[in-house]
Amino acid sequence: MKIGFIGTGIMGKPMAQNLQKAGHTLYFSEHYRKAPADLLGDNGIALANPATVAQEADVIITMVPDTPQVEEVLFGTNGVAEGLSAGKIVIDMSSISPIATKAIARRVNETGADYLDAPVSGGEVGAINAALTIMVGGEQAVFDQVKPLFDAMGKNITLVGGNGDGQTCKVANQIIVALNIEAVAEALVFASKAGADPARVREALMGGFASSRILEVHGERMVKGTFDPGFRIALHQKDLNLALSGARELGVSLPNTAGAQELFNTCNALGGSGWDHSGMVKALEHLANHNIRGE
Repeated sequence: MKIGFIGTGIMGKPMAQNLQKAGHTLYFSEHYRKAPADLLGDNGIALANPATVAQEADVIITMVPDTPQVEEVLFGTNGVAEGLSAGKIVIDMSSISPIATKAIARRVNETGADYLDAPVSGGEVGAINAALTIMVGGEQAVFDQVKPLFDAMGKNITLVGGNGDGQTCKVANQIIVALNIEAVAEALVFASKAGADPARVREALMGGFASSRILEVHGERMVKGTFDPGFRIALHQKDLNLALSGARELGVSLPNTAGAQELFNTCNALGGSGWDHSGMVKALEHLANHNIRGE
């Protein structure tokens, strides 16, 4: 397929590379910044703006930070919508507002094109290894048409329901991830303050019922102090804001999600908005006046 791909950041770039490895030709917009040089060549073409990308491509994928960026790329001046027509498919793989997604889908459908929301989980490692979890909202027939593209980028691919349901699933995912990070961080700070070696505690816990991918990957980051972002705290805060604002509209209480957000706020106060979200442990270390790495 001819694919427009807009958003080649930490996650987007390896996702685009995996689509190229699967044999697809990708078109990149240079309205914001130059396309990465290593994506260009026989199956990577740079164009001026999202509208020209949409004109050339059969499928247009967006992978940008937040709802305003999606709306700007799709409906702003020289946006994707200007190049859409019947038969084209827009897939937003960003993590944005489920409520806004439903409105965006309607506007795209008015052009004659189809729309899927397909946010992902798995971080930079999952993107590089084409092992992302992809949560999709939209029509079954459209999903079936582009399923090979999802297969090139991910492993666990689920059509959750209609437009917006993919984004709702992603918000639920981010609640679970944040609370698991908090649990691992609290356990390691507790163990270290009590005098135990947090690295050995993590190793022991990996063999029991407390084992998880968060304990495995992010627990190791906490022990080693490697907080270069696979997924930045600022982005996870954006996702938790979606959860908390949605909860207010639904009349749902999310007390532990609110607590995790406050710990991320502490990280921000410590200058850590750009840390990997495993850096939440540093907020708990600050509150405990204890560093588990002895720094």
